[in-house]
This record gives sequence, C-alpha cells and structure tokens, in this order.
Amino acid sequence: MLLTWISEVADEPLTLNPADRRVEVETNTWLLSMGSADQGVLTVPEVVSAFHRTAARIHRRIRETGHSAVATFYVWHDEQAGQLRCSTASLPPEALPFGGLYVACDDLDAIVEGFLADGEPGFTPWSALEEVQEVQEVQDAEDAANLAEQAGTAPEIPLRVWVSSAG
Repeated sequence: MLLTWISEVADEPLTLNPADRRVEVETNTWLLSMGSADQGVLTVPEVVSAFHRTAARIHRRIRETGHSAVATFYVWHDEQAGQLRCSTASLPPEALPFGGLYVACDDLDAIVEGFLADGEPGFTPWSALEEVQEVQEVQDAEDAANLAEQAGTAPEIPLRVWVSSAG
C-alpha cells in the first residue's frame, strides 16, 4: 500500500505559491505510513525507487505549468509520528519550512532504511524520554550547541531531509 500512496502523491493537487507558504505546506505535504501488509515486506530499494519516480513526475508537472522559479521535492522520516513525509515547496533546499535544524542530503536510502527499521512506528518508550529542566529561546544551531554544552547534553541532531530539484 505504501508504494501506491507514494505513487499517488505525484497526481495529487500541487500548489506553488511563494506568497503563501501556508497554502503550499497544507496542499503539498503528505504523511505516509505502512499498513500491516507492508511491514517486513518492503525493501529500501523499492521505496526509494517509488520516491524517485514520484519526484520525476512532479518535476514534469511543474515544468509543464511553466513555473520557472526554484522548487524542491523533499522527503523525511518523522520518527515521532512513525511516518515518511514528503512535500514540494517553491524554495531552495537550504530554506525549507522546518521549525528545527535539518540538513538537506542526497541519501534517501538512509532515510527510508530508518523508517522501515522502526519496529514500533510512532511509539516512544517512557525510558527514552528526558525531563525538561529549563526552556530557553534558541535562535540558531550555535545557540543550541552552546545550551547543550552548558547543560552537559549532546546538541540537537539535525533532521535529515532528502531533496530533489523540482523546478
């Protein structure tokens, strides 16, 4: 089922509107999870190939509209939700609409592998949670690293996001 859903993303409504990022995110973002029939059956190459085909179809669709500005199709693993997510934005890879740290990469295999290896998608055991001692405003990655160093914890690990030029 997951492979079908990935394929269907290429045919869903697509909005590229730099003046209204909220509409872009709401229209273009897809949350994909495995059904019980997919668990333990899908392989990394199958899922990666499905995303590559979808990215190519979205690229063709954008080209056919005459959109000449930048556009990026991107995929990430939302570990907390236990989902693969994908979206398209009229933004370059370094300006995608994430609220936290992320790194654009070309290694989709590692992202998909992490998703497929998650034995309990969306489940976080209590033992993995940490108590929050103090909340401070963090302006950038350097602030996050400094706060982590002061607190004696590791800095936030950026989210890995696979990007494909779509414009």
